[in-house]
Amino acid sequence: MRAALIITGIVATIGSNALAEDAAVRSHPIEECLEAGEFIRNAALSRDNGISREFFLARLEEDLVAIRSFPPHLRWFVRNELDEALLTGAAERVFDVPQPPRRHEIEFVDECMQSPGWRLESVDFGPAPQQAISAVR
Repeated sequence: MRAALIITGIVATIGSNALAEDAAVRSHPIEECLEAGEFIRNAALSRDNGISREFFLARLEEDLVAIRSFPPHLRWFVRNELDEALLTGAAERVFDVPQPPRRHEIEFVDECMQSPGWRLESVDFGPAPQQAISAVR
């Protein structure tokens, strides 16, 4: 009886891990969209502090190559080519169509949340998140 329970537990764990991995490959929690938005804001701050487009995008590509060495379910944000294109495209716009850093961040988060892989999860935004977004627009 005990062996049957252990085997059932192992099978259930393997199955739930497979489902979690599949979900991780296909979707992003809002936290990741927000964190990636911060990354894009920081790209604009780097631009404002003199980092060149070529340097920043070369470094981003190096990071993406390193990230690809991990299984998709262990990666942050860029789990597939579509994610890479989303993040890289936003980074390119930072340099090609300069705007204030916060504007780039907001536009990226909006784009991320409209992407097919986005999913809503429970998030504590703190007090009055709409007021903060409205103040930037």
